[in-house]
Amino acid sequence: MPLVNISILSGKSPEYIKAVGDGINSAVIETMGFPQDDRYQIIHQIDSDSLQIQGRDGDRVMMHLVMRAGRSNESKQAFYKKVVENLAANPGIPPENVVITITENHDIDWSFRDGVAQFIGYPDSEITKQKQAGP
Repeated sequence: MPLVNISILSGKSPEYIKAVGDGINSAVIETMGFPQDDRYQIIHQIDSDSLQIQGRDGDRVMMHLVMRAGRSNESKQAFYKKVVENLAANPGIPPENVVITITENHDIDWSFRDGVAQFIGYPDSEITKQKQAGP
């Protein structure tokens, strides 16, 4: 997981969008130990007037990761470094034009489906009872 909100300039090709998503996802997996299939990304295309980074021009990206607390400062620093390397290599976003923020939360703050916080579970929930009872 984390849930990653990614903002890029509008008008980008599907290949560009894929490169951004893949570059961020591979950095998350490599530096923070998330599983290969744990990909939750929302990619927004925004006009240049609405994606502002302190007067910087050209290609740029802002991302905000929401994830469970517990990753070390070292793994976050490694992520920052790896993601700018990946995005500089493909699709060519300058490292100085990459802004990254991370918000951490707790197990109770996630529900992936069925109205249940899967990381903690709810033994008395109707869904849990139904799954335990079987078909």
